[in-house]
Amino acid sequence: MHFLRPAVFVLFLLFVSQAKAWGSHSAISYRAFEKMPEVANAAAVTVEPLESFLRAEENTIEALLASQEAWARSNIDKYPARPASLAFSADPNRSDEARRTAFLMALRVAPNSKFALFWQPDPWSPAQGTPLPHSAVNSLPETPGGGVTFYALKQGDGVSALTVLASATDEPDFGLDINLWEDSPSEWGRQYGFGPQPFGNPALSYSSQAPFHMAYLHENRFLYAAAPFIKRTFPLLRSHQFSSLSALAFRTGHPYWGWRFAGLSLHYLQDMSQPYHVKLAPGESTLKLLTANALALTGATGMKDEILTLLSNRHLVLEKYLAESLQRSASARQEAAFEKALRDADKDKNYPEWSDRYLRDVVSAQASKQAANLVPTLLAVMPGAYVNDKTLDFGSREANIDLLNELGKKESPERQRLDALLSELMGNFGAHSRNALRGILRASTPP
Repeated sequence: MHFLRPAVFVLFLLFVSQAKAWGSHSAISYRAFEKMPEVANAAAVTVEPLESFLRAEENTIEALLASQEAWARSNIDKYPARPASLAFSADPNRSDEARRTAFLMALRVAPNSKFALFWQPDPWSPAQGTPLPHSAVNSLPETPGGGVTFYALKQGDGVSALTVLASATDEPDFGLDINLWEDSPSEWGRQYGFGPQPFGNPALSYSSQAPFHMAYLHENRFLYAAAPFIKRTFPLLRSHQFSSLSALAFRTGHPYWGWRFAGLSLHYLQDMSQPYHVKLAPGESTLKLLTANALALTGATGMKDEILTLLSNRHLVLEKYLAESLQRSASARQEAAFEKALRDADKDKNYPEWSDRYLRDVVSAQASKQAANLVPTLLAVMPGAYVNDKTLDFGSREANIDLLNELGKKESPERQRLDALLSELMGNFGAHSRNALRGILRASTPP
């Protein structure tokens, strides 16, 4: 089947409808964690710059990052070993800036990542503080109409665990995983050893993060045979790196970074609870994908372009519907089904205890199965122009579309089914996030 790879590659290179999932992770995470006793009852923490944590703990960090690399080589399929030159070594004589760069490069994240001292407001609470410019927190360009507001923290401030945790769940979308490939337009991409970008469009910077935020772990075996490179995905790596850093920070008396690294780790798990991040093409058959690609190789790209357009539009429509619904509840201060589902701690015990296999065997497997019901329900509810028009680019018009207004107040059986499915997804988001955090907190307790 290897002869199929060049043919399939033409199609799959572009098969990433969006590199982000769930819109604002922080807004959803506030609801998921606000009633969790381990978070709600946690003491306020003192803000600490990353450089202070690294300076104080660089010997233990050296050992931890070495153990992370050993774990990845044993547990991640298609894992490209980290070049020996990037290993983190303690050196008390170097500058804070040099130590920080060495740490970020040992993790193989973008070395220009900000790791600013910031927080994001809970949409249910009035925000007060000193606003930060987008560029102080995010290395990616600001999206017009993005509506993200950052506020400044400074060393020594006291801040709640919930604020640190929820704010950090958005942070991996702020440039950490950008241009890490050997064909990326960055110096570090050529040093990191991840190889060429396996899918997504290398010409689009935000697309370069996709293989760190998506993982196709439960696809048809024919797709794996035809396109083995789709297995080169690394959210499991990032989840493990930041969760073990979180446990280390808690154990060594740095609770601010304990909560913050926990939030970073949870981002990747939360991405994997989104069906569009674990299924290559929800709603489309393997045969159709291969047929579209075969036609594209002959110059007939129409079928391929139509599939890509519909995938992108449906993903964006789903995200927008959820975001508008959550924002409407927050503005009215009236809890609805999605908020209740996010806080439903009774669901937590329906899943096994957190382990290294949880992200693959529980979160990803569940979301992959849910894609089959999600797509037809979405199509039955949303205006046909947004989810079935192969000539419409929803993303270019999204800022001027009010989905809730267009759908009106009529509660059709189809819309009730969509809300039930989204409530189930939000329940999974909350339960898996809390179970993962419990695992981190258990690991943070000294033996």
